[in-house]
Amino acid sequence: MNKIFSYLDSHFEDMVKDLERLIKIPSVMGDPSPDAPFGEHPAAALNEMLGICRESGLSVRNIDNYMGTADMFPAEETPELGILCHLDVVPAGNGWSVPPFSLTRKDGKLIGRGAIDDKGPAVAALYAVRAVKDAGITLNKNVRLIFGTNEENGSADLARYRRKEALPQMLFTPDGSYPLINAEKGMLRISYTAKLSPDIISVNGGAAINAVPEFAEAVINAGSVDTSHYKDRFDGVTIVSEAEGDKIKLTARGKSAHASTPESGKNAVTALLTVLSEISGDPVISALVKMFPYGETDGASAGIKCSDQLGALTSVLSVISAENGVLEAKQDIRFPVTKTSSDILDKLKNAAEAAGLKMNADMISEPHHAAEDSEFIRDLLEVYENVTGEKGHCIAIGGGTYVHETDTGVAFGAEFPGEENNMHGADEFITEESLLKNAKIFAAAIVRLCSDEKL
Repeated sequence: MNKIFSYLDSHFEDMVKDLERLIKIPSVMGDPSPDAPFGEHPAAALNEMLGICRESGLSVRNIDNYMGTADMFPAEETPELGILCHLDVVPAGNGWSVPPFSLTRKDGKLIGRGAIDDKGPAVAALYAVRAVKDAGITLNKNVRLIFGTNEENGSADLARYRRKEALPQMLFTPDGSYPLINAEKGMLRISYTAKLSPDIISVNGGAAINAVPEFAEAVINAGSVDTSHYKDRFDGVTIVSEAEGDKIKLTARGKSAHASTPESGKNAVTALLTVLSEISGDPVISALVKMFPYGETDGASAGIKCSDQLGALTSVLSVISAENGVLEAKQDIRFPVTKTSSDILDKLKNAAEAAGLKMNADMISEPHHAAEDSEFIRDLLEVYENVTGEKGHCIAIGGGTYVHETDTGVAFGAEFPGEENNMHGADEFITEESLLKNAKIFAAAIVRLCSDEKL
C-alpha cells in the first residue's frame, strides 16, 4: 500500500483543486428542465465531475443527467464494487463566515457547502481509484464510481438508475460515518387534521418535519393569561404571553435537534399545546397532548413504543399549523429494523381515531439492514482498522443514508468518530487530514475487495 498512499500524498493538492471545481457550483435542487431533472446546477455539477473522471482516464457515462458513472474497466457492464456518492447539496442558509460556494482553506480545514456532504468524499473516492490504477495493481473485479444529483431531496436519481440497471452487489457510500453503518431505522411521516374550537385563532410551530421544533406560537380569544407558573415546568422551553387587543398571543421557545435524536432537543410545540389545552379546553388540542406529552420521545402514549437490539423507536410531533378552524399536525417516526411500517401504522391509526384525528401516512420507508457477518462488511471493517489503527464495528442510526433503499449497501465514512463538520450548517468543512485519510481508506478497500492482494 505504500505506493498507493505515496501517490495520494503527492496528489493531495490536485484533490483540493478538483474539490474547488465542484464546490463553486451551487448544486442545490432547482426547477427541472428536459436536460436538468433537478435543476441546472445539480446537472452542471454532475457534468463537471464526469469531466474530471474523464481527465483521469476513466470510462464515464451520463445517465439522463440523473446520475453518472465512472468505471475502471469499461468492458464490464456490471461491476462488482460500487462507491455511491452524491453531488447535490442543501441550500447554503445563513451564518457563514466565508462564501459558501467558494472553497476556503483555513486552519487545516476545507470550508464550503458540500465539503463533507458529499463532494469531498466523492473526490476522495475518485483519487482512490486513480491511486490504485497508478500503482499498477491488478484488479480481478471492476470498480464503478456512481454519482447522483438528488440525494438531499428524495433520491429519485437512484430510483431512475435502478430502473435501468442493477447496482453492484458490493456497494458502499461515504454519506455517513465510520466505522460502518449497516442498519438504518425505518421512517414514517404522518399528518393529522381536525377541526378546532372558534376560540383558537391560529397555531404555528416547527419549520421542518425532521427536526424537533424550537419555536411555536398561538393566538386565542381569551382574557388575561398568567404564564409565570409555566417558567420551570417544561425544563428547557420558555412560555410567554402578551395581550393583542381582546386576544392573547402565546409564544414557546425550546431547542432544536434532529428528529433521529429527539431526546437532545426541547419541543416547543408539545409544550405550547399543553398550555393551550389547559387554557382553552379544546378537545382536539387535549387529545394531541395525550398522544404527544411534552418530553416523551418514544411514542408510548400513542401506543407505538418498541425497540430491538439495534435501537428504539423515536417520535416527534414536529410541525403544527391552524387557521380558519382547521388544524394540521405532522409527526416524524423512526422505527426499529425488526419492525415493519404496518406494525407501527396499525397501532397509530387506532390512537388517532380514538383522539378524533384524521391520519394520513405521507411517507413510508422501511428499515434498511445489511448482515453484519457478511464477508463484505468484515473486509471493510478490517480495512478501517488497518488504516486508522482504531477498532472497527457496525453501528445503527435513526437517519438515512444514500443506500437506505438498496438491498446490501452500507455507509462507510466519511465522518470519523468525534468529528463535527457542520454538515448541513454554516461553514461546513472537511479537514485536509480527513480528506486524505478517506482517500487512503477507499483505496485500501478497493484493493481488499477487488484484487488478490491483502493488506
